[in-house]
Amino acid sequence: MSKQQTAISKWEKTNPRAMAVRTLEKVRTGSYSNLELNAMIKQADLSERDIHFMTTMVYGVIQHRLTLEYWLKPFIKNPNRLDPWVRELFMISLFQWQYLDKVPKRAVFDEAINIAKKRGHDGIRRMVTGTLHAMDRQGLPDTDKITNPTERLSVQESLPIWIIDLLVEQYGVERTEKIAASINHAPAQSARVNTALASVDEAISDLEFEGFKVTRSEVSPVGLRLENGHAASSHAFEAGLITLQDEAAMLMVPSLEIAPDMRVLDAAAAPGGKTTQIATYLDATQGGSVDALDIHDHKVKLIAENAYRLGVADRVKAHSLDARKVDDAFENETFDRILVDAPCSGLGLLRRKPEIRYEKTLDDSRNLQKIQLEILNAVADKLKVGGRLVYGTCTFVNLENDDVIQKFLAAHSNFRIAKSMVELDLSIVDEQQLIHIMPDQYGTDGFFIATLERTEK
Repeated sequence: MSKQQTAISKWEKTNPRAMAVRTLEKVRTGSYSNLELNAMIKQADLSERDIHFMTTMVYGVIQHRLTLEYWLKPFIKNPNRLDPWVRELFMISLFQWQYLDKVPKRAVFDEAINIAKKRGHDGIRRMVTGTLHAMDRQGLPDTDKITNPTERLSVQESLPIWIIDLLVEQYGVERTEKIAASINHAPAQSARVNTALASVDEAISDLEFEGFKVTRSEVSPVGLRLENGHAASSHAFEAGLITLQDEAAMLMVPSLEIAPDMRVLDAAAAPGGKTTQIATYLDATQGGSVDALDIHDHKVKLIAENAYRLGVADRVKAHSLDARKVDDAFENETFDRILVDAPCSGLGLLRRKPEIRYEKTLDDSRNLQKIQLEILNAVADKLKVGGRLVYGTCTFVNLENDDVIQKFLAAHSNFRIAKSMVELDLSIVDEQQLIHIMPDQYGTDGFFIATLERTEK
């Protein structure tokens, strides 16, 4: 049995660096970073401070992996032949040394050598010791000396070249540099106030009483940024006064312009953040309701649970259904409003899910465009004349955004682009009335929103 497959030992469970290595091994084999990190934290025996340190190392290595690999390459003849755990040990060591000012270099080196000794054999310990000392003696290679500007930016910001090329094509070199740098900033902890149960002022008061530092969102009037605590563990969360949601994601629902008595379709709804936001505009006593669809049963259950926690279950109906087969459940029915938060490449979420930068390709976006158009085509006939359909993605790839809208409109002359609603004074609506919000603007996820109106049958 190889070293990376052995059970986690007792000493590792008390060592944040060793547990970070374990987590990164799993992520490299396809596990989601947030899920794997949570699973490892549950197995560990760490203080809150060490959990924070372990989390910082895991996300830091994932965010900066291309840079770290560039630094390591001159010192290891065949880096791909290293045991996976040894490779990740070098990654966390380089990250601490170069990015964490408060961690002394001696502690970084000593701890790495200690882990190499305990988890490996004497040959690995000697190799790790020699490599770290060679790095210290010779210095790390300077990324500024990479002559190709695209490759240089790719290595410096740890973004694959195809993403750099795409951003340059869409935004130009100078803006791309700002976007790329912003992606590696830590994401803010954001929440949406559930106005079905509380006003924004009431939610802020409750959170501040619990010890949170609360800042109102610059992006959404119902958005908050929270510090000094874990929002999902708060009384305000448990009582349904808030729910976790990125500020940019809060922008889709207002463009629907919902009245209390409307019937709304949320075509790709899980985990229910936007479904429950839609529900805050509805009144069940006036016949207002939202039908929320998802293809997976367990996610449909999650939508229902969120609706119950937020006190809007009386106006939410969750269904296990592929939106492309909407006629199977709603053959002769129509809706006043339709929301399509489409499945997408998710590149706007790189702050929160940094590993996806290494997993996605442009072909993924091409394939996703087909699915996105299939969903739009399927739900289009379900919208009443004069009704609004809001389409959105959490990506910045035009193939999945502007191009999808243009292809849809070319095939549906009975739809037109309507102005997307932005409730605060933000510079995110283009000349076509489409919303593009990027991570470098307000510190949110990247998001695209288009509002369409059905003009005739």
